[in-house]
Amino acid sequence: MEKSIQVDQVAHLRILSTLDFSSESPRCFKSKNPIRSSQIQFHIRPFKAKSATGSTSFVRIPSLLSLLFSSLCAQSIAESSQRASERSIIIMHGKEILHKMKVKAGLSTCLPDTGKGKGKASKNISHGYHLMKGKSNHAMEDYVVSDFRQVESKELGLFAIFDGHLGHEVANYLQTHLFDSILKQPDFWADTEAAIRRAYHTTDKVILEKALALGKGGSTAVTAILNGQTLVVANVGDSRAVICKKGKAEQLSVDHEPNREKRLIESRGGFVSNIPGDVPRVDGQLAVARAFGDKSLKIHLSSEPDVRVETINEESEFIILASDGIWKVMSNQEAVDSIKNIKDAQSAAKHLIDEALNRNSKDDISCIVVKLQ
Repeated sequence: MEKSIQVDQVAHLRILSTLDFSSESPRCFKSKNPIRSSQIQFHIRPFKAKSATGSTSFVRIPSLLSLLFSSLCAQSIAESSQRASERSIIIMHGKEILHKMKVKAGLSTCLPDTGKGKGKASKNISHGYHLMKGKSNHAMEDYVVSDFRQVESKELGLFAIFDGHLGHEVANYLQTHLFDSILKQPDFWADTEAAIRRAYHTTDKVILEKALALGKGGSTAVTAILNGQTLVVANVGDSRAVICKKGKAEQLSVDHEPNREKRLIESRGGFVSNIPGDVPRVDGQLAVARAFGDKSLKIHLSSEPDVRVETINEESEFIILASDGIWKVMSNQEAVDSIKNIKDAQSAAKHLIDEALNRNSKDDISCIVVKLQ
């Protein structure tokens, strides 16, 4: 299930070179199977399309426009029938094409799809991450941070999952900038929770100001900062952090689902759709109630993080950070049980993703495992 869907204006008809009349809505016409002009016959009042297989669907377009519409469609199909017979058309944002070219050329700022490491001061702590592209036609929209960084005289573990929607740009920006913003806060050491909240807000403000460059999309985030025996977890959206204590799973983050925050959304003038067969969505579009970016919906959304401070002790075994591609198909306890006997953090992260795929998860999936013992 896509986290975000885009609704075209009814008055703006896109004439594509291949058509799919399986939907009655005139807002968007796509094709999985190319249709030649000879396979379609157009009628006026009601305007309908009939395929070679005999199936017929009606397209609700005012009768005065139907003749013009059918003419344009026929012309478009005729001009591109040769290309359409070779492949179906994929509508892709130019930036996503460029991103794929950079990835293939090795020029992308995105981390490799797997990796691991250890702290220098915290030698007993290891971390590993793994990412897997989902089955959608857009570029990979998940980004991670999984590293130890020397800050002043202390070694900090910095871990994060950023799950983008309607583009990868916001998630990519967060990967590069969010932790820097947190660490630059003047009260980071004295009041880490307040520093994180402020950094989330200021980073979101910058993202909205850069919407022309970063696009109309957004991203969830779950961040974890490990400072000695203190773990500080923050999140917006439905990417999740879970800790294992003596074999038991305990969720450290909060899933910001639209139904959970329906009153707040409605108090801001928005609404939550609950369409059968679909997940609840803010204004019928976004499947999370809090996120970075999403400028067109921001008046009804929040970037306020939930923050939790956890003390790491002898009962704490490992931490899982993952995007919702895992949590849609696995419970917290199932995820913990799946990797509790795997010693290598990177192998554990990969195993979780493989298990999610075995359970038919179709979304982009990213996962970090931090072994505390």
